[in-house]
Amino acid sequence: MLAFTVEEPLADAVLEPRFSISPPVAAGLRVTARGLFFLAFVLTLVTGLLGRQVQAENFATIFVWAVWLKGIALIAAITGSPWRVLSPWRALYDTLSRLERRPIAVLGDYPSWLGVGPALIGYLFWIGIIENLTVIPRSPNSTVLLLIGYTTVMLVGGLLFGPEWFRKADVLSVLYRLFGRVSPVYATRTETGGYRIELRGPWQGCTRSVYGLAVAGFVIATVYTVSFDGFTSTPEYQTILLEVQRTFDVGPTVAVLLYLVGFLGFIAAFAVTIVLTGWLADEPSSDWRRAAFAFAPTVLPIAVAYEIAHNYPFVLANAGQLPATLWPFFGLGREPTFDLLWWLTVYVALSRYETTRKARRAHGPLVVLMIGYTVLSLWIISRPVVTG
Repeated sequence: MLAFTVEEPLADAVLEPRFSISPPVAAGLRVTARGLFFLAFVLTLVTGLLGRQVQAENFATIFVWAVWLKGIALIAAITGSPWRVLSPWRALYDTLSRLERRPIAVLGDYPSWLGVGPALIGYLFWIGIIENLTVIPRSPNSTVLLLIGYTTVMLVGGLLFGPEWFRKADVLSVLYRLFGRVSPVYATRTETGGYRIELRGPWQGCTRSVYGLAVAGFVIATVYTVSFDGFTSTPEYQTILLEVQRTFDVGPTVAVLLYLVGFLGFIAAFAVTIVLTGWLADEPSSDWRRAAFAFAPTVLPIAVAYEIAHNYPFVLANAGQLPATLWPFFGLGREPTFDLLWWLTVYVALSRYETTRKARRAHGPLVVLMIGYTVLSLWIISRPVVTG
């Protein structure tokens, strides 16, 4: 797919152009991709509300949770995020703006102090809780109601704050843009509307700092949610869940509390690591934010590796099943090794601190953090899977 979108420039990367896409061809690709995805979006709404309410036989559940959510994540990791082109709420907003002959922003510019905070909250709610801890993904009707609600929030926010809302408040925009950092393809849209396509080393984008605590938190959330998803299938999790329910006399919603508490634990572990990193490198305590922004993206390959290794068979199998869900309605990998993650943190440390000695000392807490996470991941994998 060539409907690329580049959100952030590579200021420190030396890239050589490989080929380009002319403005007419690029425009045709954008219109085609947006039109086809919007058609799928409409089919999702119709089949989810009116079709047979069976997860494996309804276009809505298969398309939203497998082809859309997971499939575009895989595309973003390979070619960069295409979401600015595909986003159905952005398509609706652009149509309304064309009718008004200007970008619509009733309340003015998007508040800069919000950053990607709304997207982080949305990720924890949609991906962390709804997808992993509820039965909504199994229900076509509930899936569509969730989609309608989210579309309404996105469209109203865009009309109030303009295009920047879609870039910073949309869960999928931020998620796919972060996943695009590991892409070997780097695309730049030219002033004339075409694309300049360049190649780069895989994971190179992970050596660039993020900006804002919410973005750093979003990165940690992608890694944590992967781990929590695996942990929920272990006997230990089931034991903890039952004990908490029995002790506090609460229902299944306690799983949400456990998820959020675990997320705070991951944030705390990362924060402690960053503070120790700065202390060992004799860095002023006020620079901890810059260190967090620099090292947060180095853990992105963990989340992306999980998506590629564990979800591509799921995506392909469900994509092939989509046509079969419509006929009745209308009557008709390998994961990267941890030496790569080691290289990323070493590279960032050497780039950040002026001497090798400081970089070596600062890198110590990161090594401990990575070893701890590796041990935790291996332990989760080793445990028997508990269902139900």
